[in-house]
Amino acid sequence: MPPNNDPLNPYSAGHHASQPTAMPPQGDNQGDATGGIIPYKNPKALIAYYLGILSGLPLIGLPIGIAAFVLGIQGLRDRKRNPAIKGSIHAGIGIGCGGFFALLWGLAIVLIVVSVGVNAK
Repeated sequence: MPPNNDPLNPYSAGHHASQPTAMPPQGDNQGDATGGIIPYKNPKALIAYYLGILSGLPLIGLPIGIAAFVLGIQGLRDRKRNPAIKGSIHAGIGIGCGGFFALLWGLAIVLIVVSVGVNAK
């Protein structure tokens, strides 16, 4: 059987160990040291996540929840434009928690105002 000179076959006669191998492309689509857990390339999604968690605090939760909701939507838009950046989960948590707590605190404020108005008469 004649020797196979296929350059992609490591067992062929034409393959040498000193041949350069193809390197993966370098750039923005590389992984990071965090393994993609912290989306540092998508700061809007990351900030939305933290604000969404903090929006559960009383008194300051309404404005923080609104900010988390808005930043979460912007983070998802950034992710859609550039799939190399991560953060869709963080943005989703920011949207979910921020929206929920903004509605909750808004409803609480409305109920307090109505209750005070009814009791004032």
